[in-house]
Amino acid sequence: MLRSPTDSKRQPGEQGSDAPEVSVIVPARNEEDCLGACLQSIVTQDAVDFEVIVVDDDSTDRTREIASSFANVQVVHAAPLRPGRTGKSNALATGATHARGTGLLFTDADTVHLPGSLGRTVLEAQAHHAALLSYSPAQEVHGFWEKAIMPVVFAELTATFRTEDVNDPASPVAAANGQYLFIRRDVYESIGGFASLSQSLLEDVDLARAVKRAGYPVYFRFGGDAVRTRMYRNFADLRQGWTKNLALLFPSPGQLAIKRALEFLVVLVGTTTALIAALKNAPGLAVSAGALAATLYALFLRRIRRAHFGWDANLLAIFGLPVFVLLLRRSQLSHRRGAIVWKGRTYGGRAFPAQKPGDMRAEAVGAHRSGT
Repeated sequence: MLRSPTDSKRQPGEQGSDAPEVSVIVPARNEEDCLGACLQSIVTQDAVDFEVIVVDDDSTDRTREIASSFANVQVVHAAPLRPGRTGKSNALATGATHARGTGLLFTDADTVHLPGSLGRTVLEAQAHHAALLSYSPAQEVHGFWEKAIMPVVFAELTATFRTEDVNDPASPVAAANGQYLFIRRDVYESIGGFASLSQSLLEDVDLARAVKRAGYPVYFRFGGDAVRTRMYRNFADLRQGWTKNLALLFPSPGQLAIKRALEFLVVLVGTTTALIAALKNAPGLAVSAGALAATLYALFLRRIRRAHFGWDANLLAIFGLPVFVLLLRRSQLSHRRGAIVWKGRTYGGRAFPAQKPGDMRAEAVGAHRSGT
């Protein structure tokens, strides 16, 4: 059952014999548009004893009011953000210090949890002997740009973070999605938790890497049967969010940008050439150019379909391909300049060392990356 935080007189973070099985920790900074639906989907979970903690990260909207409207949700303030630390890592670390559960589920405020998913998560982690279990949620996309761009990004992530590599203890490849990350408390504490990742802008992947380096099993999969999310609600947030992350997610972002730009150009030029040749009664050229464009598009579409989006988004993804290239390049340049803006905060400069694109991923992916 859902246990109220006031049921215990223990200090924050202290465990006991009546500790809940899971502490669900939701970091929230100006999330009034989605937090209510997220919490409603969490507090109605069953089959496991749990508590819910919302970490208000200096919100200026109704985030705290919405969280406080749920009787069994504990709302805490994020610890003061020191220079050189990222806001989300700080909020996550704060939530963990207040948690009493033997397992910790870190989940974003823009997620919606399917009925019974929390209990199934605990059972699945036990079945796979996973110290850390993470799901990549089903992505909700609305409007042209979300449908065009998001499948391209997630297709690349699927190809880079192959689940068979992530779930292989012998492989150095590690991945996790911070939108849904479940970890044993003892393991979390033994590796230093998010407090040890205070400068990370890719805290979910870094935590998974730390877990794997410590010798603990990681289990990662697409979790559309457990959780869904709409990451970005407008193009401005989409651009800003992927500018923060893209260059850190791929070991060679510059090479990937060139590869995908060439892919788009060949499809575009091949299709255009085939149409012009057909109009000018040059069947040989039309067939050759059309076959080349069709072959590359078929390969592109096969890659996109692995990202678990609807048919309409899959078809629009070809138009998102050049935008992905521009976002990847923008991310790379922003990290080089040390000027990353997210949630009203700027990371970079003397107080916050800029993270070099690709450094976080190159070592882990290099030995096992299969190519795309």
